[in-house]
Amino acid sequence: MTNNHTSEDELGENHIATSAQNPMRNGAFELSDDKKIELIKKDVENILNTLGMDLTDDSLKGTPNRVAKMFVKEIFGGLNPNKKPNSSTFKNNYKYGEMLVEKNITLYSTCEHHLLPIIGKAHIAYISNGSVVGLSKMNRIVDYFAKRPQVQERLTMQIVQEMQNVLNTDDVACVIDAKHLCVNSRGIRDIESSTITSEFGGKFKEENTRNEFLNYIRLETKF
Repeated sequence: MTNNHTSEDELGENHIATSAQNPMRNGAFELSDDKKIELIKKDVENILNTLGMDLTDDSLKGTPNRVAKMFVKEIFGGLNPNKKPNSSTFKNNYKYGEMLVEKNITLYSTCEHHLLPIIGKAHIAYISNGSVVGLSKMNRIVDYFAKRPQVQERLTMQIVQEMQNVLNTDDVACVIDAKHLCVNSRGIRDIESSTITSEFGGKFKEENTRNEFLNYIRLETKF
C-alpha cells in the first residue's frame, strides 16, 4: 500500500490497486461530453507537438479530435454512470436451479498505469436465487466496467458486485484471463504472459461449487 507522499519514481513498475471503485475526483461529471472532447483534443495536440509531430500533415491533423472522441465516447465511456446498462431480470419460472455459466466474453480495457490495452476473456457464473438475467446483459456489464482506466483485480470485483446487485444473490463468480500490453509491448516485453484474476461469492467460495465452475470454463467449445 502506498500513501500520497510516495513519488512516481518510487512507484516505478509497481502494480498498484487502491480501491474496489475507480478513483474519481469530485465534480467528475460536471462537464458535458462535448466539452471534454474539446479539452482533450487540445491536450493531445500539445502531446503530439511536444513529440515533434507535424499536425498540418493530412495523416495527423485529425488525430487529436479522433483520440478525444475515442476517449470520451468509446474506451473510457464506462466512467459515465449514465451509460450503465439496464440489466432487467426475470422470474426463474422454469425453476432452473443449477449453475449458469457464460464463458469467453471478449474483454477490451485499458491499464490505468500506462493507458495501454488489456485484452482478454471474462467467464461469469451465477446460481439463481429466483431471478435470471438475459445473457447479453452479462456481456454488457463486462463491457461497461471494462471501458475505464482499469486494474484487472478491480474489474473482476466490479463485475461480480454488479451481478450480485442485479440478481440479489451472493452466488456469483468471475474469472478473467487477459494480456496487458504494458507488460507485453513495453517494459519487460514478455509477449507470452497473461494475468488471471478471480472473484468468488456465496456458494462459489465452497470448493465443490468453485471447482465445478472452473471445470466448465476449461471445456472446449466447438460449433
